[in-house]
Amino acid sequence: MSSEEETSQTSSSSCPSPSSSTSSQAPLHFIGKKADIIRAGRVTKLVNGCRDVLILHHQGQLYAMDMHCYHSGGALQYGDIEEFNGKLCIVCPWHKYKITLGEGEGLYQAVDDPTARPLWTYWRSKGVKQRIHKVTEVNGDVYVTLNNSSEATDSDVYQTERYRTVALKAQTKVKPKK
Repeated sequence: MSSEEETSQTSSSSCPSPSSSTSSQAPLHFIGKKADIIRAGRVTKLVNGCRDVLILHHQGQLYAMDMHCYHSGGALQYGDIEEFNGKLCIVCPWHKYKITLGEGEGLYQAVDDPTARPLWTYWRSKGVKQRIHKVTEVNGDVYVTLNNSSEATDSDVYQTERYRTVALKAQTKVKPKK
């Protein structure tokens, strides 16, 4: 990798990619200019015609993940970024699920002894729940490489055409005022 290239993130996707089957290198998908992404803070994009991806800039770092929360499909582009147990997380605006930006882990507060007073809680990982993708910057252009892991991730459920069709129908249904 040249000094002009910067890799910021790694991860996985289940989209079929014709070019990845003929080459050992997964394809880069152009997202936009780094300056524009920094200015916007967050960008969403349908990548390769099959993955809704959120690309965000936080504290000088670019991250990419599936756009819909693994729990219930919440729109992560509206989530707050907070630190939990030393890890940067996006907090789903629907149900407050915490997802690490770098690994896609779901975090939760655990209690060893619920009868003890005071109640002592600490952060634990549920494991990887959100698919994270690789972000590459080349000469001011930002690209995403979809995570090509065949291992299923909970957020995959919201990356289907069936889900997109149902979500689109729900958005377009408007009840007329009487």
